[in-house]
Amino acid sequence: MTATPHPRRVIWRLIDGKPGHENQTLGLVQAMQRQSDCRVIDIPVAPLRLTGWRALLSWLLRRFPRQPDWPAPDWIVAAGHATHWPLLCAQRACGGRTVVLMKPSLPLSWFDHVVVPEHDEVSGANVISTRGVLNPMRPGDKVPGSALALVGGISKHFGWDNASVLRQLVTLREAWPGLRVTDSRRTPAALREQLREAFGDACQPWEQCPPGWLAAQLAITEVVWVSEDSVSMIYEALTAGCRTGLLELPANAKPGRLVRGIQTLVAQGRVVRYSVWQSGEALPAGNGLRESDRVAGHLLDSHPTVAVRSVT
Repeated sequence: MTATPHPRRVIWRLIDGKPGHENQTLGLVQAMQRQSDCRVIDIPVAPLRLTGWRALLSWLLRRFPRQPDWPAPDWIVAAGHATHWPLLCAQRACGGRTVVLMKPSLPLSWFDHVVVPEHDEVSGANVISTRGVLNPMRPGDKVPGSALALVGGISKHFGWDNASVLRQLVTLREAWPGLRVTDSRRTPAALREQLREAFGDACQPWEQCPPGWLAAQLAITEVVWVSEDSVSMIYEALTAGCRTGLLELPANAKPGRLVRGIQTLVAQGRVVRYSVWQSGEALPAGNGLRESDRVAGHLLDSHPTVAVRSVT
């Protein structure tokens, strides 16, 4: 008796066109591919038109607009409210196990696995809690002394102070003379102009960043400073193995779940706030979170494919 290799596993990834959602599912399916032989099929949900009564009817009739060359899925992975009904319709029509990222708009029990950040405080037998949202970042060979600042902007979770953010960045440049800065869609126009004046060619406007730029930069950058409002980028920097500091912002009167998540990172010693760093505390070592790999391993272990045996 000899064991043949596990058959190739098939993952359908439902995508809604929103970069943040697609980034999360990409991180998970890439991690699954690193741990097992998987074929990933990306399926945009908008052309499927599975909303409202169409979604309910398709679910009842076990219909899903599947292409002839799509093998049946072992897993169907999705993120974003627009993917929830297509996810359920695909499973009912074609089989497979559902994996929804972030708290769904439908009951948790309707899905096989629900992957949510721990700061959302969601519990259940099928819930996998993660430190932050998943992402596809990977550590690379760090350039000694390299530093990057990621500047966000107006957010409902924090106050914003242009002068304070600029002052922190200028001070950080004294410690890291090669500090580079990039802004975001939410960065106020006045601050964007000030950053260009203060940092010149070391300022990278977000709209001029080519696809994959941030992932490539985080992979090789040793130190990253992120404004506290940019929660996803904080976790991306940690996942990429960067020593991570927080540009401080005025706190809102009632801290929300995202703020509490950042407070947990601070308490765990994974990140250091600017004022604490100024007082002499060093940035923590960049060990990487590897949450996508952990979740991928859990999914693969929960539903192992049995090797087919043959007599020789």
